Amino acid sequence: MKRWVACLLAVVVAGAAAQTSGPSAYGRQVLNPNFEEPEAWQEQQEVEPPTFPRQESLREFYVSAVATNTYMIDESTLAVGADQVVRYVLVVKTSGGATNISFEGIHCMELRWKHYATGRSDGTWMKSRAIRSEWRPIENKPVNRHHAALSRDYFCPAGSAISTADEGRNALRLGKHPNSN
Repeated sequence: MKRWVACLLAVVVAGAAAQTSGPSAYGRQVLNPNFEEPEAWQEQQEVEPPTFPRQESLREFYVSAVATNTYMIDESTLAVGADQVVRYVLVVKTSGGATNISFEGIHCMELRWKHYATGRSDGTWMKSRAIRSEWRPIENKPVNRHHAALSRDYFCPAGSAISTADEGRNALRLGKHPNSN
């Protein structure tokens, strides 16, 4: 009986040692006693609005079959920051004829969006107030679902930010990112 318990204990200890020091079938450590938490994400500081949008740079994108507004991105303003935030100028033309212009960003890993500035009719930017410039969750609701469309279909394929602005421009031209669901 003692021999059986000793063998069982040896198997358990050997298995635990293999798990703590050896790679799994996927090449990653299963248990790592030296595991360190990744650094907390930091947003790029002092994000300045780009040049005001130009009509020839606007690219319309599909939001939904029931959308009554026209949604466009100024392709010349599309950028991916070192902080992995996709920033762009959004132009929304309402069915009533009004035009709304905003400078925004999407943080793909957390599925959040942020409003940085609003475009004025004189071609200048008004920076957002603190309360309005906080990160907000992207919600896929029937009304105003343009952030969900931008993240899911264009700028965050498989939940990660596009690598370059050209990748985002290409997704807009194609009508959908090749790797989106």
